[in-house]
Amino acid sequence: MTHDADLRHSPASVDVSGGGMLSPSPLTLAGDMRRANPLNLPNVLTYGRVVAVPVVTALMFWPEEFWMRWAALGVFVLAGVTDFFDGYLARAWQQQSTLGRMLDPIADKLLVSATLLMLVADRTIQRWDIWAAIVILSREILVSGLREYLAELRVSVPVSTVAKWKTTLQLFALGFLIVGPAGEHLLPGTVAIGIGLLWVSAILTLYTGYDYFRAGIHHIVDHGA
Repeated sequence: MTHDADLRHSPASVDVSGGGMLSPSPLTLAGDMRRANPLNLPNVLTYGRVVAVPVVTALMFWPEEFWMRWAALGVFVLAGVTDFFDGYLARAWQQQSTLGRMLDPIADKLLVSATLLMLVADRTIQRWDIWAAIVILSREILVSGLREYLAELRVSVPVSTVAKWKTTLQLFALGFLIVGPAGEHLLPGTVAIGIGLLWVSAILTLYTGYDYFRAGIHHIVDHGA
């Protein structure tokens, strides 16, 4: 995603693909954090995505109310749009910050995880299809742990093109599933389309998860973990 992808350009990171960059001292990083304005527009857009999580969750709490499902979809789509613009504006306006790089992937994972849990709870996702949700959630947890460990080593794992496709499919799948039965009047098969896309994104999730671990495992071995 946006800031997450930008991590590979962070002055504190070393790209695992080779070559690498020298890392600044912790004092330099602290200075960067102090100089960054926490209320610049890219960061505010990221904060908005965090705020969208409880809003989407609350709107999905009554699945029988069709208008609330449409409202939840609207907030979800708006949050997805901010995910593109916060990174784009941060790069265009040279407002990339340590805070933004840290918070952006957290906001993304909160939004996806909370939405998946609500869809399982209201039985939009059920039976064998729950395994697709489990795969996605498990991968997010495992990759987050890997990234946290590699960050301590000042190593970043660049986001691949396949990972970006996975994220796009995931958001489309969740969009179809959020509107759920309310969308059947407009587009028959809304839930079926969402479930199909969810499985495709789950398969890509497995592939990209393996890709991340393959890219980072030699660093873990080199440091005697």
